[in-house]
Amino acid sequence: MASGTVGGGGSLSEVYSSAKRILLRARDGIERLERFESAALMDSSDLTSSVKRDITEVQSLCSSMDGLWRSISVKSQRDLWRRKTEQVGEEAEYLNKSLEKYMWRSQRKMMEAKERADLLNRGSGEGAHILQIFDDEAQAMNSVKNSKRLLEDSFSSGVAILAKYAEQRDRLKRAQRKALDVLNTVGLSNSVLRLIERRNRVDTWIKYAGMIATIVILYLFIKWTR
Repeated sequence: MASGTVGGGGSLSEVYSSAKRILLRARDGIERLERFESAALMDSSDLTSSVKRDITEVQSLCSSMDGLWRSISVKSQRDLWRRKTEQVGEEAEYLNKSLEKYMWRSQRKMMEAKERADLLNRGSGEGAHILQIFDDEAQAMNSVKNSKRLLEDSFSSGVAILAKYAEQRDRLKRAQRKALDVLNTVGLSNSVLRLIERRNRVDTWIKYAGMIATIVILYLFIKWTR
């Protein structure tokens, strides 16, 4: 049982439970903000302020937890609560950065909307032309982001395939060693051993061919998306 209380009389476990509950609420708030951002459904200023207050409260509770776990005498329990406190702090920091990014995007969109309105208010062919250029650049940026995400997914898949090849190679090596031990034990001929070695070389070439093919496909994909 964690010992120690904070100013309000709550134990470490109670403070931790409160922090996790508020973190969950803040995470849900950020998810709602991101959904509303994509759909442009509402004025999110009130929700943004609420999420900011939740994150600030979690950071305050985390400071209280940091003081409490240090007073625990049992080392195993002290290390456990230290890790839990660090986890809460890291989650709060992650949510805070996510909120800051959202606020930055919102401010940028407001500035872009103002610039659009200014261009439209000019009512001239030049303003419409500039607005078209602005839209084209925005679409190009979105296309680049989508291509980058697709390329990252393809790269991750290639890395996973190569890792699987390496794992299979290790399994084949272990199986070969066991087979050689058995063959040496029963005294089979050297021709059988050479046949196994030849098969191993073929498997190695197949593995490297697969790796090269994967790299070539990734290279061609990069060339194609540019």
